[in-house]
Amino acid sequence: MRGLLSKQQPLLPFLFAMALALVLAGRPALAASPAEQFVADNVQKGLVILNNAQLSKDQRREQFRGFLLNLTDIRMIADYTLGQYRRTASPADLAAYEVAFKDYALSVYQSYFNKYSGQSLQVTGSYALAPDETVVKTVMVDAKKPSSKPLEVDFRVLSQGSHMVVVDFSVEGVWVRELERNDFTSFLGQNNGNVALLTDSLKKKTAQFK
Repeated sequence: MRGLLSKQQPLLPFLFAMALALVLAGRPALAASPAEQFVADNVQKGLVILNNAQLSKDQRREQFRGFLLNLTDIRMIADYTLGQYRRTASPADLAAYEVAFKDYALSVYQSYFNKYSGQSLQVTGSYALAPDETVVKTVMVDAKKPSSKPLEVDFRVLSQGSHMVVVDFSVEGVWVRELERNDFTSFLGQNNGNVALLTDSLKKKTAQFK
């Protein structure tokens, strides 16, 4: 009897490992977080538009514009970029600025995404900033250059009830909304907080992008 037991004992760890593997195999894979899924699904739509060679330049611009308006909260971003000067701007100046910023932002954001034409997006993880705000980490991978280092592009996602929007994104650690806020508040600081003057400046920059 001892001989039989001594022969079976080495099998116990193996059998335990096999049983554990079968249990784990039966479990469903952990699903991506809602914010990760939102970015994976929606940003990929934008890349598909940019990679569609059958679209004309104007068609691509128009479709990408619609994509960005659905993906982001442009008005929220516009108000944020004014910093403390939003509180002192007149309603008329603020409304005109928000319109000008939308045209400017759509042009700027499209120029950013144009750099990733031909690439695919891979979500690598996420972390919470607040109960309703998440940073989703991604990389852009160029299939034509497999040896090149993937570009890190992160998205700041805000949950508005059942609806999600992107309120900022970063390229290699540089957050675009923060960069714009620094630039705009610096401009306003040098021009007595004149929001109408900033609006005119944004219109000129937008014309250059187009």
